[in-house]
Amino acid sequence: MIASLLIALFALTTADETTISDAKKDADGFLVHTVKSPYQAGETSIRVLLPDKLEKDQRYLVVYVLPVEAKSESRFGNGLAEVKKLDLANKHKAVFVAPTFSHLPWYADHPTKPEIRQETYVLKVVVPAIEKTYPVRAETEGRLLLGFSKSGWGAFSLLLRNPTVFGKAVAWDAPLMMDAPGKYGSGDIFGTAENFASYRVSELLGKKGTALGKESRLILLGYGNFRAEVQQAHALMDKAKMPHEYRDGPSRKHDWHSGWVAEAAELLLPQEKP
Repeated sequence: MIASLLIALFALTTADETTISDAKKDADGFLVHTVKSPYQAGETSIRVLLPDKLEKDQRYLVVYVLPVEAKSESRFGNGLAEVKKLDLANKHKAVFVAPTFSHLPWYADHPTKPEIRQETYVLKVVVPAIEKTYPVRAETEGRLLLGFSKSGWGAFSLLLRNPTVFGKAVAWDAPLMMDAPGKYGSGDIFGTAENFASYRVSELLGKKGTALGKESRLILLGYGNFRAEVQQAHALMDKAKMPHEYRDGPSRKHDWHSGWVAEAAELLLPQEKP
């Protein structure tokens, strides 16, 4: 009953001229909001997966399932579909959210193109929309990030740059040691080497990682394509005496559906007790 009411609960126009529609259920059973924002080119969407039963007066953890491809492309699979297949929303009693992006997502703001402001889009559009629409915990500990490859980079950079916004992040098989823009379509998103430097994960780990406190807020898993980079990031965090969770393998296909998501969620979220 609560879930059905949420479908038509929320339509928003914000001061920055972002508009977000009421949710409509798609063929996969996800609640989908259509978004028009000056931070993205054209329409994007926010897909939401709720637990089957929402308890009255309970606030839920929310996991942002970060995409690795632009728009609704799925060459590397569908993260939210994998979450649903594994029944993680019910198992962990959490809300899972998957936004889309008009350009290849590296979770950065372009220095000159206002329609490629991916970090701002997450912070000023996606997170506020979810917290105004659904019964989630609107606090640091309630906002969690999950990604792989480019979105694993994004999960780490979003948390390291915004440690009071997000509580924990898990990255699987991500190019975390990338030291210049250009690879994997990143050049068009970061724009300049100077702008890239402010998002460079290896630098952020060195400068800001120890400020995350004594809890393990970063979870590092691998591998598929980027074992060496994951190992180097782990070594960097060890050298800095930064608390973190680390698993080296097993080797899996570089894809949402290769078996790593369940372990990532278990490390990121508390399991529901029987």
